[in-house]
Amino acid sequence: MTREEKSVAINEIVEVLKSNQNIYLADISGLNALETSNLRRMCFKAGVKLSVVKNTLLEKAMDGSKKDFGELKETLKGNTSVMFAEVSSAPAKVIKNFRKKSERPILKGAMIEEDIYIGDSQLETLFAIKSKEELIGDIIMLLQSPAKNLVSALSSSGGRLSGILQTLSNK
Repeated sequence: MTREEKSVAINEIVEVLKSNQNIYLADISGLNALETSNLRRMCFKAGVKLSVVKNTLLEKAMDGSKKDFGELKETLKGNTSVMFAEVSSAPAKVIKNFRKKSERPILKGAMIEEDIYIGDSQLETLFAIKSKEELIGDIIMLLQSPAKNLVSALSSSGGRLSGILQTLSNK
Protein backbone atom coordinates (compact mmCIF):
# COMPACT_ATOMS: atom_id res chain seq x y z
CA MET A 1 0.00 0.00 0.00
CA THR A 2 1.32 3.43 -0.89
CA ARG A 3 1.19 6.36 1.50
CA GLU A 4 -1.69 7.90 -0.43
CA GLU A 5 -3.69 4.67 -0.28
CA LYS A 6 -3.04 4.39 3.44
CA SER A 7 -4.09 7.99 3.96
CA VAL A 8 -7.33 7.44 2.02
CA ALA A 9 -8.03 4.23 3.96
CA ILE A 10 -7.40 5.96 7.30
CA ASN A 11 -9.71 8.85 6.34
CA GLU A 12 -12.46 6.40 5.37
CA ILE A 13 -12.11 4.56 8.69
CA VAL A 14 -12.15 7.90 10.57
CA GLU A 15 -15.46 8.81 8.93
CA VAL A 16 -16.93 5.43 9.82
CA LEU A 17 -15.76 5.74 13.44
CA LYS A 18 -17.19 9.25 13.72
CA SER A 19 -20.56 8.29 12.28
CA ASN A 20 -21.11 5.16 14.42
CA GLN A 21 -21.87 5.02 18.14
CA ASN A 22 -21.68 1.20 18.39
CA ILE A 23 -18.29 -0.24 17.50
CA TYR A 24 -17.24 -3.82 18.18
CA LEU A 25 -13.77 -5.31 17.69
CA ALA A 26 -13.64 -9.06 17.18
CA ASP A 27 -11.16 -11.75 16.20
CA ILE A 28 -12.45 -13.93 13.36
CA SER A 29 -9.14 -15.63 12.58
CA GLY A 30 -9.40 -19.36 12.15
CA LEU A 31 -12.71 -19.25 10.30
CA ASN A 32 -12.65 -20.90 6.90
CA ALA A 33 -14.19 -19.29 3.81
CA LEU A 34 -17.61 -20.92 4.31
CA GLU A 35 -17.80 -19.90 7.98
CA THR A 36 -16.70 -16.35 7.14
CA SER A 37 -19.35 -16.17 4.45
CA ASN A 38 -22.00 -17.41 6.91
CA LEU A 39 -20.87 -14.83 9.48
CA ARG A 40 -21.09 -12.03 6.92
CA ARG A 41 -24.56 -13.25 5.91
CA MET A 42 -25.70 -13.21 9.57
CA CYS A 43 -24.27 -9.72 9.97
CA PHE A 44 -26.10 -8.48 6.88
CA LYS A 45 -29.42 -9.89 8.09
CA ALA A 46 -28.95 -8.25 11.50
CA GLY A 47 -27.98 -4.86 10.07
CA VAL A 48 -24.35 -5.18 11.16
CA LYS A 49 -21.48 -4.06 8.96
CA LEU A 50 -18.36 -6.23 9.23
CA SER A 51 -14.95 -5.32 7.88
CA VAL A 52 -11.43 -6.55 8.46
CA VAL A 53 -8.87 -3.79 8.92
CA LYS A 54 -5.19 -3.51 9.66
CA ASN A 55 -4.48 -2.70 13.29
CA THR A 56 -2.09 0.14 12.47
CA LEU A 57 -4.62 1.83 10.18
CA LEU A 58 -7.39 1.38 12.73
CA GLU A 59 -5.24 2.82 15.52
CA LYS A 60 -4.38 5.88 13.42
CA ALA A 61 -8.06 6.28 12.53
CA MET A 62 -8.99 6.07 16.23
CA ASP A 63 -6.53 8.86 16.95
CA GLY A 64 -7.91 10.94 14.06
CA SER A 65 -11.56 10.49 15.03
CA LYS A 66 -11.24 12.62 18.18
CA LYS A 67 -13.11 9.99 20.22
CA ASP A 68 -11.70 8.58 23.42
CA PHE A 69 -11.25 4.87 22.77
CA GLY A 70 -9.25 4.38 25.98
CA GLU A 71 -8.27 0.76 26.58
CA LEU A 72 -9.83 -0.35 23.29
CA LYS A 73 -6.59 0.54 21.48
CA GLU A 74 -4.75 -2.03 23.57
CA THR A 75 -6.86 -4.81 22.03
CA LEU A 76 -5.45 -4.11 18.56
CA LYS A 77 -3.24 -7.19 18.40
CA GLY A 78 -3.55 -10.07 16.01
CA ASN A 79 -6.47 -10.32 13.61
CA THR A 80 -9.07 -7.56 14.05
CA SER A 81 -12.51 -7.22 12.52
CA VAL A 82 -14.67 -4.19 13.11
CA MET A 83 -18.44 -4.47 13.47
CA PHE A 84 -20.79 -1.47 13.30
CA ALA A 85 -24.54 -1.33 13.89
CA GLU A 86 -27.34 1.10 14.67
CA VAL A 87 -28.69 -1.20 17.40
CA SER A 88 -26.14 -1.48 20.19
CA SER A 89 -26.67 -5.16 20.95
CA ALA A 90 -26.93 -6.42 17.35
CA PRO A 91 -23.24 -7.36 16.91
CA ALA A 92 -23.24 -9.14 20.29
CA LYS A 93 -26.30 -11.13 19.24
CA VAL A 94 -24.63 -12.08 15.94
CA ILE A 95 -21.46 -13.19 17.74
CA LYS A 96 -23.37 -15.19 20.34
CA ASN A 97 -25.61 -16.88 17.78
CA PHE A 98 -22.68 -17.68 15.49
CA ARG A 99 -20.72 -19.18 18.37
CA LYS A 100 -23.37 -21.86 18.80
CA LYS A 101 -21.66 -23.57 15.83
CA SER A 102 -18.09 -22.27 16.15
CA GLU A 103 -15.59 -21.04 18.74
CA ARG A 104 -15.09 -17.78 16.89
CA PRO A 105 -15.53 -14.82 16.62
CA ILE A 106 -14.02 -13.76 19.90
CA LEU A 107 -14.96 -10.33 21.21
CA LYS A 108 -11.91 -8.17 21.81
CA GLY A 109 -13.83 -5.11 22.94
CA ALA A 110 -16.64 -2.72 22.17
CA MET A 111 -17.54 0.93 22.43
CA ILE A 112 -21.24 1.59 22.95
CA GLU A 113 -22.04 5.30 22.91
CA GLU A 114 -19.13 6.34 25.15
CA ASP A 115 -18.84 3.23 27.32
CA ILE A 116 -15.99 0.82 26.69
CA TYR A 117 -16.19 -2.94 27.23
CA ILE A 118 -13.01 -5.01 27.08
CA GLY A 119 -12.77 -8.76 26.60
CA ASP A 120 -14.91 -11.69 25.57
CA SER A 121 -16.33 -11.90 29.09
CA GLN A 122 -18.40 -8.78 28.34
CA LEU A 123 -20.39 -10.52 25.58
CA GLU A 124 -23.32 -11.39 27.89
CA THR A 125 -23.50 -7.80 29.13
CA LEU A 126 -23.51 -6.44 25.58
CA PHE A 127 -26.06 -9.07 24.52
CA ALA A 128 -28.45 -7.89 27.26
CA ILE A 129 -28.32 -4.20 26.30
CA LYS A 130 -31.73 -3.10 25.10
CA SER A 131 -32.19 -1.02 21.99
CA LYS A 132 -33.82 2.40 22.09
CA GLU A 133 -37.04 0.96 20.67
CA GLU A 134 -37.13 -1.80 23.31
CA LEU A 135 -36.64 0.75 26.10
CA ILE A 136 -39.42 2.95 24.73
CA GLY A 137 -41.68 -0.10 24.55
CA ASP A 138 -40.88 -0.97 28.18
CA ILE A 139 -41.67 2.58 29.29
CA ILE A 140 -44.97 2.56 27.41
CA MET A 141 -45.89 -0.78 29.01
CA LEU A 142 -45.07 0.63 32.46
CA LEU A 143 -47.17 3.70 31.80
CA GLN A 144 -50.10 1.67 30.44
CA SER A 145 -50.12 -0.82 33.31
CA PRO A 146 -51.71 1.46 35.98
CA ALA A 147 -54.30 2.72 33.52
CA LYS A 148 -55.23 -0.84 32.50
CA ASN A 149 -55.51 -1.84 36.16
CA LEU A 150 -57.76 1.13 36.89
CA VAL A 151 -60.04 0.43 33.93
CA SER A 152 -60.18 -3.23 34.86
CA ALA A 153 -61.03 -2.44 38.48
CA LEU A 154 -63.72 0.04 37.50
CA SER A 155 -65.35 -2.26 34.99
CA SER A 156 -65.32 -5.29 37.29
CA SER A 157 -66.50 -3.38 40.35
CA GLY A 158 -69.11 -1.61 38.24
CA GLY A 159 -70.61 -4.98 37.36
CA ARG A 160 -70.62 -6.03 40.99
CA LEU A 161 -72.07 -2.71 42.11
CA SER A 162 -74.94 -2.90 39.64
CA GLY A 163 -75.60 -6.50 40.71
CA ILE A 164 -75.75 -5.48 44.34
CA LEU A 165 -78.07 -2.56 43.55
CA GLN A 166 -80.37 -4.82 41.52
CA THR A 167 -80.48 -7.37 44.35
CA LEU A 168 -81.28 -4.67 46.87
CA SER A 169 -84.02 -3.22 44.66
CA ASN A 170 -85.61 -6.64 44.20
CA LYS A 171 -85.80 -7.10 47.95
